[in-house]
Amino acid sequence: MILGCADCQQTYPLNTRHWHCQCGGIFELKDGPGFVKDRIQRREPSLWRYRAMLPLDRDEHIVSLGEGFTPLIETDVYGLKIHCKVEFLSPTGSFKDRGTAVLISVLKGLDVKAVVDDSSGNAGASLAAYAARAGMASEIYVPASALPHKRAQITIYGARLIRVEGPRREAALAAQEAATRGAYYASHYYNPFTLQGLKTTAYEVWEQLGGRGPDNLVLPAGHGTLLLGAYRGFTDLLEAGLIDRLPRLFAVQAAGCAPLYEAYLQGADEANPVKEGETLAEGIRIPHPVRGKQILAAIRQTEGTVLAVDDEQIGRAHRELAQRGFYVEFTSAAPMAALKELHNIITADQVTVVPLTGSGFKSP
Repeated sequence: MILGCADCQQTYPLNTRHWHCQCGGIFELKDGPGFVKDRIQRREPSLWRYRAMLPLDRDEHIVSLGEGFTPLIETDVYGLKIHCKVEFLSPTGSFKDRGTAVLISVLKGLDVKAVVDDSSGNAGASLAAYAARAGMASEIYVPASALPHKRAQITIYGARLIRVEGPRREAALAAQEAATRGAYYASHYYNPFTLQGLKTTAYEVWEQLGGRGPDNLVLPAGHGTLLLGAYRGFTDLLEAGLIDRLPRLFAVQAAGCAPLYEAYLQGADEANPVKEGETLAEGIRIPHPVRGKQILAAIRQTEGTVLAVDDEQIGRAHRELAQRGFYVEFTSAAPMAALKELHNIITADQVTVVPLTGSGFKSP
């Protein structure tokens, strides 16, 4: 396996300390394993049941906290019957653990000793936890406005937390500068190994639905890694002949910061940077998703769409979910808020899956 640039096709070894190509393009994993139904380890109640489909050379490099195989629970919201993929039951309380577990496992195999990342909270907490599990040092750069609950979670794992004033991008630049001093930049959005872990969301949904794919997948999208990972997981299943079509992808953004939404409305292939406005859904307050071109292409290929919801809608959906027993952070409520807008597109006879991405205990 090697890394390859999505733009110019230049290749790099897996142990490169570059986080993107010299041309500026993003990395993709080349020659990774495909999906083979008969190689599922069915007695393993975690994402490692798909060990054969994940890009690791040796089992002893696996770093795990029992992530994956989260419940798929049926409920109704706004008159639609949906299946909630309860990702907030992950070890650190968010879906990020899927990608982090695979990334840190790969890095352990590459003998990495220290990692650095930038995060608004969930990705940083996940990286700090799995780095601790692997015996790696970690340094997390967060916006100064990051929620105190999430900052506390990062530090309790032993990570060094650095608060950075200014917009989200300043934390990213600070982390990237820190990476030039020796630590590995374990970016949850640049690094393609996180997408390999997130693909397992699709594999699990397929199994939990009895060997079929959903008709619709409605997700929050900031950097859009969960959407892109799920898309690639379902693509693996399609190529293996296990489903006959991809689910429609519906990306939901916060109205205060919606670059994918703006690009979709304009018919653009890429998402241009937007102002980082205020929103309750701080987990998707990303003004410039680096994989925006791939996300928009996946949405259009599956005949999905991008929606934007405001804080009033998010708050209302947050309460609706709580009254059904699901206590999530505000970011996770954004897709539920969008379901009202999808009534003319999604029908009651279709199977619709909505990942609940983060725990309400992470929010004030």
